[in-house]
Amino acid sequence: MSIRTVIIPAAGKGTRLMPATKMTPKELLPVYDRIAIDFALEEAAGAGVERIVVVISAAKEAIRTYLDLHAEAAAFSDPRTSERKSKPEICFVTQKKTLGLGHAVLCCQQVVLPGPFAVLLPDDIISGPNCLEDMWMHYSGGHMIAAMQVEPHEASQYGIFIVNGPIKNRCIPVSGMVEKPAAGTAPSAHAAVGRYILDPTIFRELEHTPVGKGGELQLTDAIAASASTIPVTAFQFAGARFDCGNHDGLLAASVARQAVKLGLPVQSANEGLNSVEPTSVEPTSVGQTDYRSGRDWQGGDRQESASREGGGSMPPTTSGGNDVKMKAPDPTARLTARLSESRAYGVEP
Repeated sequence: MSIRTVIIPAAGKGTRLMPATKMTPKELLPVYDRIAIDFALEEAAGAGVERIVVVISAAKEAIRTYLDLHAEAAAFSDPRTSERKSKPEICFVTQKKTLGLGHAVLCCQQVVLPGPFAVLLPDDIISGPNCLEDMWMHYSGGHMIAAMQVEPHEASQYGIFIVNGPIKNRCIPVSGMVEKPAAGTAPSAHAAVGRYILDPTIFRELEHTPVGKGGELQLTDAIAASASTIPVTAFQFAGARFDCGNHDGLLAASVARQAVKLGLPVQSANEGLNSVEPTSVEPTSVGQTDYRSGRDWQGGDRQESASREGGGSMPPTTSGGNDVKMKAPDPTARLTARLSESRAYGVEP
């Protein structure tokens, strides 16, 4: 059994990527040699879903046009997904007004297949093991949200979990969430990342959730309200996360993608920090990492929903439930070094 439906919200205005997004939807911007939304389609197909629902706005019909022509090539470019016998259908839902992530999910109520469903934010590209598939293997009911750790000064930029028990097998029981808590008031260091597996009862909760911060219907508010009746779990994903909703994150993802194409190493999240031997994985659609931690590689300020887009320095990482602190490197130095490596191979970025 696998997740039957994945929702990919793609109706946002992309304000952090202006001026490029005045003409081109951010989901159609290139990540080195691929289109950004391709990675979301590939992850969904790799998780074995039956239906992919793409939420667009009237101003972003170019996404429909692109997927009408290239959806199969985008979703099945990876040999691991191309071997699957069944291929998901792709349908579109138009969000007439961009009223937040919660509203985008609610717009899909009539096209979601029975059972738990997933929400995959295409801004968040996660390399390494298939994140949705990994989450489903650990899913035991209720709502599950991918999580990473952030520094205290970054917590106000994210949806933060209220932890309600010890970490077990990378799963953290939580009693609720706080969207962009004020400085110094964050209930934990665990922040939401753009991967969700949701119980269908979330639709009923969204229908009764009041408008939240920014005048939007916040998915995190509905999840928090659900916590009193069904389990909510934060899942420590494995891999490297790239926030492609801002210029620095998009560039970082492109450089990592280029490194994979050139056969260059991409530093893993916990390199040199753990005594645990890494479990090697094959280079994936963006970068190569080990299977021990979620890492956030991004830049810029967060200006939209905390659970949708993010910015800041690299947070602490975790391994098997044990927190491991690490100092964030200078992102400029990292990118400069990667570009220098590329030139050494005779490639001009």
